[in-house]
Amino acid sequence: MTETITIALSKGRILKETLPLLEEAGIELIDDVDKSRKLVFPTTDPNVRILILRATDVPTYVQYGGADLGVVGKDVLMEHGAEGLYEPLDLNIARCRLMTAGPRGQQPPQGRLRVATKFVDLARRYYAARGRQADIIKLYGAMELAPILGLADEIVDIVDTGNTLKANGLEPRDLIADISTRLVANRASMKTKHRQLQPIIDKMSAAVAQRQAH
Repeated sequence: MTETITIALSKGRILKETLPLLEEAGIELIDDVDKSRKLVFPTTDPNVRILILRATDVPTYVQYGGADLGVVGKDVLMEHGAEGLYEPLDLNIARCRLMTAGPRGQQPPQGRLRVATKFVDLARRYYAARGRQADIIKLYGAMELAPILGLADEIVDIVDTGNTLKANGLEPRDLIADISTRLVANRASMKTKHRQLQPIIDKMSAAVAQRQAH
């Protein structure tokens, strides 16, 4: 019996860059994501459906079996902790860097730091590993405001071009990790649905390899 495969995708830039890779694996959305308010989408493969979720929810859905496969940034996986997940493939899309950043031309203060970020656990681990005491302030967006308004000494955030930092009088400091988008799989699904999942992973892997060759 063929079971339904559920793939969870992250909204936004990752979604746009993932759809062509899925098409290479013979999976295309039937509806236009931009024009639909649906959360579950049928595909051209009758046995595959796609969920469109917030990036931060993707690992949770995959970990607890709400989805068999997921596509999510390494930053989210590092924050989430990837228990119960396989990470079979680096899709090599939506590349960026996770960095600390602070006011241009200023050194971070000695002693205790105040750090604003949405990556609370990740930041805590990073500063602890460096023997720095840090008070982590959780923000959901507009991190760049925190140092400007004296809320924090520095921030931990994703840096793509660096233009947003520059526009707000900040500069990147230390690289925490290079980030790209990963395909993750539920451990139980990899055993019970291996016959269906492995061809999808293989075809996406071939599509990634082909892109890198060009």
